[in-house]
Amino acid sequence: MSPTAEATAEPAVAQSSAPPADPSEAMLDALSLRPQDVTVHASGELPTAEEVSGMELAVPLSALPGEEGYHVTKDPRVKAVQWRDLVPVTKFQAFKETTLSFPWIAGAMVCFWLVQYTGNWWWTAGAVFCSFYLFLTGLRQVHCAFHYSVGISRRGCDLLMYFLSIAMTGSMHVVQLCHLHHHRHNLTDEDVEGFTSKLKWWQAMLVGPYFPLKLHWFALKTAKPNQRRWIYAELAGNLVWYAFVGVMTFVYGQWWLGMYLAMMWLSQCGTGFFAVWTVHHDCDDKHHIARTQRGWFKNLISYQMFHHIEHHLFPAVPTCNWAKLGKRLDEAAPELRNKWVY
Repeated sequence: MSPTAEATAEPAVAQSSAPPADPSEAMLDALSLRPQDVTVHASGELPTAEEVSGMELAVPLSALPGEEGYHVTKDPRVKAVQWRDLVPVTKFQAFKETTLSFPWIAGAMVCFWLVQYTGNWWWTAGAVFCSFYLFLTGLRQVHCAFHYSVGISRRGCDLLMYFLSIAMTGSMHVVQLCHLHHHRHNLTDEDVEGFTSKLKWWQAMLVGPYFPLKLHWFALKTAKPNQRRWIYAELAGNLVWYAFVGVMTFVYGQWWLGMYLAMMWLSQCGTGFFAVWTVHHDCDDKHHIARTQRGWFKNLISYQMFHHIEHHLFPAVPTCNWAKLGKRLDEAAPELRNKWVY
């Protein structure tokens, strides 16, 4: 468990005949936590009894590299890193995070439309480029939403995941469930999401179509009622979207929409390699648990998405503040930056 590990169980609020004056106090009492042990996510809300994720908990254990029972999350150097001031986001940052993929969605659709209506297949290059960044920025958005660190309400994060489930295909609440499970069981045999990190790069690419199916199957078996409702709603929304695209493609001849949908399916097949293998391959489950990235230009073109060990150690910190967190971690434990993504 990390110093900021997501709680595995949804907190149960103690029953009372009279509601407490402050709901947050009831939550703390129910969990037997001190106020300083609780981190409020960027949503500004405390966890509720039905939320998908949990809260960050302080871990009182310490162990240095080489000592028995060592794990990087118990490393006192890591635990000394100041991170709580990086959790809040400004209104501008929240607006940016919630709209990050919109220009790329529009760009991809316009380029696919131009392929059909100009007859110039060179527009396909622009469509592929925009689709790549649509998926990259969409992953950044849903990843923040998984941890409720976008800066909007938790319900807003759920709705953002719903919208991007349609735009990117699949269920993002499925991916959220598997991702939080990945945080709790990083690179162990129980890690459903991280299994591709143990493969060779070409194997991680070949299992691409199987990867999203595996996540959906696992989530449907293990989801709690609230999670399952969101998953079913997203899958139903996908079916409506597929039907609309099918009618527009085969009845009205708008096959550019079919091209867009096919590109999203293809992108989903690449997530096992791009979103998991790249940030975890040749890592271990004790010390180098994930890779990271340095260099302003590399992080600019990757939308800061590859500060991954920072994220695993401090999952409440939003993506927009990972670079600042990386500098602090470099000072505390510089060897953790040795494994780069590229």
